Amino acid sequence: MSVLLSSSILSADFSRLGEEITTVEKAGVDWIHIDVIDGHFAPNITMGPFVVETCKRITRLPLDVHLMIDNADKFVEMFARAGASCISIHIEPDANIHRTLQVVKNLGVMTGVVLNPGTPVHSAESVLHLVDFVLLMSVNPGYSGQIFLPETVERVARMRRLLDEINPKAQIQVDGGVTAENIKSLHQAGATIFVAATSIFKYPQGAAEGIKALRRAVE
Repeated sequence: MSVLLSSSILSADFSRLGEEITTVEKAGVDWIHIDVIDGHFAPNITMGPFVVETCKRITRLPLDVHLMIDNADKFVEMFARAGASCISIHIEPDANIHRTLQVVKNLGVMTGVVLNPGTPVHSAESVLHLVDFVLLMSVNPGYSGQIFLPETVERVARMRRLLDEINPKAQIQVDGGVTAENIKSLHQAGATIFVAATSIFKYPQGAAEGIKALRRAVE
């Protein structure tokens, strides 16, 4: 399965957001990743539906919306209306994750379930049939620029085996500390969608070169 790069605007320069998104679009990213953090489920407060609407006006790329929030079921329709192409929901704070994922699916957008590094892979087993992808966090959520947790590679392999039994068409996305040094091992373990923030927008030679470095490493 081909590799998709989802460029997280959490590390973009928001004073030049349109230019930043246009740069990575021209450089060949596949999706734009938007981290929505409410300050409750995870530290930090970031973006809401207005930013999704803004990105929708800037780019034709799919908008990959990652909800790191409590009570996600109350907000998924709002983000879908704003222009989200994909919505991923954390399993940890949602006592009704099955229902929430069904709501997302019924909205006609790609549906993802998210697991934090400390959440066992098998905890998502009962909802894997509902999703288009599983997002495995390779850092603890909240801030960009964190160090990649190497045990994520084995978690990807375990999730791939589980998906192959339950929902073989579902993909695995990895978010957090993805670099040219670890992307190949993650891909070999079974991941096909990679979220990159710092390794694109903070790359020393610029975002376009950061994207090239990731592509070269995984090829």
